[in-house]
Amino acid sequence: MDQNEGAANVQGEQPNNHQTMESLLESESLSVELPQAGEIRKGMIASIGQSQILVSIGAKSEGVINSRELEQLTEEERAALKVGQEVSVFVIRPEDENGNVVLSFKRAQEQTSWENVEKMVSDETVIDSKVVGFNKGGIIVSVGSLRGFVPSSQFSQTRRAQSTGDTPEQRWQKMIGQPISVRIIEVDRERRRLILSERAANTESRSSMKDRVISELEEGKVYTGRVTSLADFGAFVNINGADGLVHLSELSWDRIQHPKEILEVGQEIQVKVINVDREKKRIGLSIRALQDDPWKTRVEKFSVGQLVEGVITRLTKFGAFARLEGDIEGLIHISELSENRVEHPKEVLHEGDVKTLRVIRIDSEQHRVGLSLRKVDSAAFADKDFKLLTQEFNEADEQ
Repeated sequence: MDQNEGAANVQGEQPNNHQTMESLLESESLSVELPQAGEIRKGMIASIGQSQILVSIGAKSEGVINSRELEQLTEEERAALKVGQEVSVFVIRPEDENGNVVLSFKRAQEQTSWENVEKMVSDETVIDSKVVGFNKGGIIVSVGSLRGFVPSSQFSQTRRAQSTGDTPEQRWQKMIGQPISVRIIEVDRERRRLILSERAANTESRSSMKDRVISELEEGKVYTGRVTSLADFGAFVNINGADGLVHLSELSWDRIQHPKEILEVGQEIQVKVINVDREKKRIGLSIRALQDDPWKTRVEKFSVGQLVEGVITRLTKFGAFARLEGDIEGLIHISELSENRVEHPKEVLHEGDVKTLRVIRIDSEQHRVGLSLRKVDSAAFADKDFKLLTQEFNEADEQ
């Protein structure tokens, strides 16, 4: 190839590279700009009309806050909105029949409020608010843009003394507008359930009591406590005046989606202390640690060196997973697939294959079983295979 030809090739490649870069940047820009239903975005108010508000959110078209949404805003909230103001908005629809993005102020406030209250549960935050309503079971208190319920059983002694009368109106109407301090004891975003307690917030010397309890707690010891609140990530249990967290993973050996499946506020339970962080004043608890581990029972029938039958369930770049009898899952590392070099398990296996495998490792603490395909016919296990085979024949003869 001469020099001119080489130069021509180089020059010919440059526009292609340039075009490729432009297309990559364009696609990346589109992926960043285009809004998705359910997300919260920051935007700038572009115009305010009688029937709609336009908000620029960086997309190709402006987003619309429609008249139905505006009717839900109070006069004070509408008066506070100004052109050029930065606001948070919730994407309801990425595109309507006119090509506009449909947005909501209220939904954005609500989503942010749920995130805030979930954090308040773990921080044991005391919220200063006011009573905004009541029903037959207790009073309603505003928490940001949300409304929480304080059952009458969670009133302070002072408020309980004020609750006189035969009807809810007689007992609680006079409390509307009164200030109140509460603590969140249950959050369920899916059911839009927010339960508050005035009694928990008004416990005197709460901090000093927790310090005392933490100093006395012993890791590994079992205590009796009472469930004080439930959240998506776990349950809080009060032990001798201090709350500890039973994380979702420590509730049961079974898969639990939410603590409400097995616990309820006020329930008395036994828990094991698995961690005490005296500096951060956090107590880690476990219910699962008091239960027998079903995995260890199921794996007892297996031993290292044993030949087993397994169904291939998943292939990954580092190996393959196989399901054994008793719903035990084991890993065949890529190095245990063949005597020859394997770049990816799909060269040797497919999902759904039924294979004879060798158990080469059992880790009961980590719930892991190591399997091998290449060691099925290994001479190193010949004696063990012969003994097991002989045992099976003898058992068959006896029957």
